[in-house]
Amino acid sequence: MPDKKFPGFSAVAKSTPLPDDFFSRVLPQIQDIAELKVTLRIFYLLHHRQGNPGFVTFSELLSDSVIMAGMEEDTLRHTLSLAVDRGTILPLSLEIDSKQEDVYFANMEGDRETIARIKRGELNIKNTRELKAGEERTAYAAKPSNIFALYEQNIGVITPIIAEELKEAVKLYPSQWVDEAFREAVLLNKRSWKYISRILERWSREGKDSGEYRKSDKKGGPDKYIRGKFGHLVKR
Repeated sequence: MPDKKFPGFSAVAKSTPLPDDFFSRVLPQIQDIAELKVTLRIFYLLHHRQGNPGFVTFSELLSDSVIMAGMEEDTLRHTLSLAVDRGTILPLSLEIDSKQEDVYFANMEGDRETIARIKRGELNIKNTRELKAGEERTAYAAKPSNIFALYEQNIGVITPIIAEELKEAVKLYPSQWVDEAFREAVLLNKRSWKYISRILERWSREGKDSGEYRKSDKKGGPDKYIRGKFGHLVKR
């Protein structure tokens, strides 16, 4: 029993998002409390880690005081294997800081694409900064694999509606615009797709400072970005 009863969550407490499927499909299947503890902690660490890519290493987990409270290394390995077999966590072996390291991703769409790119040789990861327990995610996740990774690393869980809007945004806007819109939103602490989409819509109407995709552009200028599913949202 804890020495002191938990007083309750603060109204301004920060939160870690989890997909609804976790509660409806995964949680009812988990019988091992250690698996639940490790899975939730990994989601927390991934959400709060700084920068890219979005994985945690076995060494980081082994040094995490929350996970290792009352747990041995063999138990951690067994627990991770349960989460991997269940499909909530995705494993990968990478060379990091000149040594081979087991790393773990959440089984999210952006992370699946990141793993695929690593296996295809499109991403070459050689080093990573250690994540300290409880460290807040304040930095922009640089050079992610795609718009889904951008969203997951900087905002949170992708809902079906958001997924459709992200797919449409990929068709409407240059990838550089999307990357810079996310960066601007993060720097202003406006972590929402609504805010980011408004940035992109403004750039499509007015052009960007770089002069790319203006009306004089041979590719059609910003007018091409007001055609399509979300064209009605862009006012001239």
